[in-house]
Amino acid sequence: MSIKFIDMFSGIGGFRSGLEAVGGFECVGYCEIDKYAKKAYEAIYDTKGELYFEDARTINPTDLPDIDLIVGGFPC
Repeated sequence: MSIKFIDMFSGIGGFRSGLEAVGGFECVGYCEIDKYAKKAYEAIYDTKGELYFEDARTINPTDLPDIDLIVGGFPC
């Protein structure tokens, strides 16, 4: 069983890289407002089937899947 997480303020995925290197984590969604960072993130990671949120300020909590962890790449 993996720990499901959402990658907030993802940038190009530094936090995600660390979690994937450790193992046992599954990214189910990500949030990034910068279009160039999003493009890089999607080139680095297979995001097929993951939720995408452009702006954290507009996320409705009821739209979030069942998750165990929220990570954030501050101060991006």
